[in-house]
Amino acid sequence: MIRVLIVEDEPLIAEAHRAYVDRITGFTPIGIAHTGRDAMRAAADAAAEGEPIDLVLMDIGLPDASGLDVAAALTGLAPRPDVIAITSARDLAMVRTAVSHGVILYLLKPFTFAAFRDKLERYREFRTALPAGETAISQQDIDRALGALRTSDQRAAAPKGVAPQTLDEISRAVRAAPDGMTAADTATSVGVSRITAWRYLEKLAEDGLVTRRSDYGRAGRPKTRYLWRVRS
Repeated sequence: MIRVLIVEDEPLIAEAHRAYVDRITGFTPIGIAHTGRDAMRAAADAAAEGEPIDLVLMDIGLPDASGLDVAAALTGLAPRPDVIAITSARDLAMVRTAVSHGVILYLLKPFTFAAFRDKLERYREFRTALPAGETAISQQDIDRALGALRTSDQRAAAPKGVAPQTLDEISRAVRAAPDGMTAADTATSVGVSRITAWRYLEKLAEDGLVTRRSDYGRAGRPKTRYLWRVRS
């Protein structure tokens, strides 16, 4: 199993990322850090205990440090974990800085589960392509491994008809509602039609982020209520 540390200062988003990791074969989330200091401590402790972290999902905008600086600091560990940057920063300078600080992949917020899964599956292919141990590897091994990271597969793009901003707004609305929301509730909260709200809520349910519950109230058809799935 690939051991994953999630570094994200927003608790709800961190839990969502952990739920995503749980759903992908071959990966296991071993903890969440909300600051750069906590991330370094968790990674160092894991290495010292003989159970090093393989992959860090790094939010760049941390409250106490730049996630890129933390990524650079992690290169001093032995063995060093790989880093996937998760950020809304889209400028080229930031991307170049991320690469120079040891970031192996770059995932833009907001994203769907499909985009998240695509990045982790690329990383898994990268690790699988490299022979185990410290023995010498061939040019073919190196090219195959790097090719897994550079693939132009477009699965990471948002599905046709799904606007990432709308999906993010609806996700936030449902997360903030302890008792969940119906499509009508969501439409009023976000400012979209009920049909649009229903379509996005079903997308979240398909991705495993929300659960459906039927409310049987007064006479008439039951209403479907969507509740954000929080890991216990």
